[in-house]
Amino acid sequence: MAGSGAHSPYHRYSHRKGSLPRGSARRHPTAARGGPRPPARTPADHALHELVELSRALFDTSDEVDILRLAMDHIAAAGPYSAEAGYLKVGGGLVPNPWNGRMPALAVSRRVRELAGQDGDVTVPGRPWGRALALRGLEGLHGYLVVTSRSRPTEAERTLLATLVRHTAAALSVAFAHRRRREDALELHRLRDERTALQRQLISVVAELGYQRAVHALMADVAASSGGEEAVTRALHRLTGLPALVEDRFGRLRSWTGPGRPDPYPEPDPVRQDEMLQAVAKEVGPVRIKDRLIALVHPHGEILGVLALVDAREEADEHTVLALGHAATSLALELAHLRNLAEVELRLHRELADDLLAGTDEASAYARSEAVGHDLHRSHYIVVVQWSNRTADVAFAQTVGRAASAVGMRSLLTRRSDHVVLIADDRPHTRALYEALARETGTRSGTIGVSAPCDSVKDIPRHYQEAQRALEVRRHCRERYGTSFFDELGLYRILGPGSDYRELETFVQEWLGQLIDYDSRHHATMVETLSRYFDCGGNYDETAESLAIHRSTLRYRLQRIRDISGNDLANVEDRLNLQVATRVWRIVLGGPG
Repeated sequence: MAGSGAHSPYHRYSHRKGSLPRGSARRHPTAARGGPRPPARTPADHALHELVELSRALFDTSDEVDILRLAMDHIAAAGPYSAEAGYLKVGGGLVPNPWNGRMPALAVSRRVRELAGQDGDVTVPGRPWGRALALRGLEGLHGYLVVTSRSRPTEAERTLLATLVRHTAAALSVAFAHRRRREDALELHRLRDERTALQRQLISVVAELGYQRAVHALMADVAASSGGEEAVTRALHRLTGLPALVEDRFGRLRSWTGPGRPDPYPEPDPVRQDEMLQAVAKEVGPVRIKDRLIALVHPHGEILGVLALVDAREEADEHTVLALGHAATSLALELAHLRNLAEVELRLHRELADDLLAGTDEASAYARSEAVGHDLHRSHYIVVVQWSNRTADVAFAQTVGRAASAVGMRSLLTRRSDHVVLIADDRPHTRALYEALARETGTRSGTIGVSAPCDSVKDIPRHYQEAQRALEVRRHCRERYGTSFFDELGLYRILGPGSDYRELETFVQEWLGQLIDYDSRHHATMVETLSRYFDCGGNYDETAESLAIHRSTLRYRLQRIRDISGNDLANVEDRLNLQVATRVWRIVLGGPG
């Protein structure tokens, strides 16, 4: 509590601030010469001296919080007082100043706020006398000092306390004025900086507007010329001096203007290309990736390609970014227009293909095919494409169309729920379309079925079934990915859609019925084991590996198959019938279940 102890706490504060320590206080000059000692100071003189020293310390302090705390710490200099609380006015309200680590009582805070800037009595338990003293300056109220005493102060002690309060309020006024001057100086400095920045910005805006007008004019000329991707990259190279290029969304080069074009152009990695597109799409405007400044061409949110500048030396500035952004917008409009035209053409092709697959009259089909530039008078092949990791949506259909064009296939294209259909005017190469699609999609997990040649429009629906049949057979083979031709299926051709379903079921039940029943009752895989055994040509090691079982387990299962079915695998007739039955069970009847 302030005021306790043998010595004034102010001396401790003074020592921290750099004043002389108490033990080395100056002596009176006459005492130093051995003359008569000066008369001893009275307590009033001592208190007055303490207040003078405190006043100096208060005016030497520039922070309002420190001033208030200093006055509270040394309130005993004015008499038998204790500081109960201190408040500073902050933003129109009184904020309590913690003292000795404790906050004032709620009743005290409530009373101080009720006084509204006036002095007044305060009740504190255990203290017969308490007073809230307003710290007022020329600017108004600065805060409050709440003081208590264990006895009623004398008139002289009250006078000293009033003096301390006035000095504290004056010190707060000075600190407040200093702070205002500092804030005014900072504000003036900020305003000057802001004015300078605005002037620079105005100059920059004028220059940028001139550059923007030049960019707009050039891009308007490009749009009016309908020059497409080549015109955009030429204009962008002219504006920036950097090599400009356009890639499709899969990373394949469509146009390059400027030096340094790689030859051959790198084959894109589909996974990295998708990651790059996603990273650029998250940002606003062009994005730097390695030595390229990249902007997406994405009208209506759909990515159609990439426009980029090659900037290995990182010379691009804000004008370069502006030109690239405008060029990407111009190219987006051009590609969107071309995309719309392509979609109209694709829709006409798709509608014709749908009608041909469903069955339509020849005269109408020939007339419509001529209108879309396709010759239906040639022999055609129906090609069915299915990729395990892709749904048969518009994007996949376009991917199939691009791959077919890349390998020289002229075709009509449509799609179904789980596959894409091509009506091609020539027999596809055994592997060309599959390899092209594997590159386009980044995966080889696809299957293609091709019909026998079709010489008549009315036979197209039947040949469509042949292509589906070839695809299904391929999907159930050990090498399920690749291309299968219907005219190369052999035995599977007679097990196709034209076969009598009930007869096939009867045949399977006759040869495999007991095994199927056994599998159903015991949750076993005897029929699947037998089917794999035949697929592997009777080779024990290959069969065991394909089933992921031990060779001895396979031997046991084959013996159980002989016991359950009553058929001898060594008998040529039994072996042939069992092999055909397993193929029918798996491919025609759908296998387990």
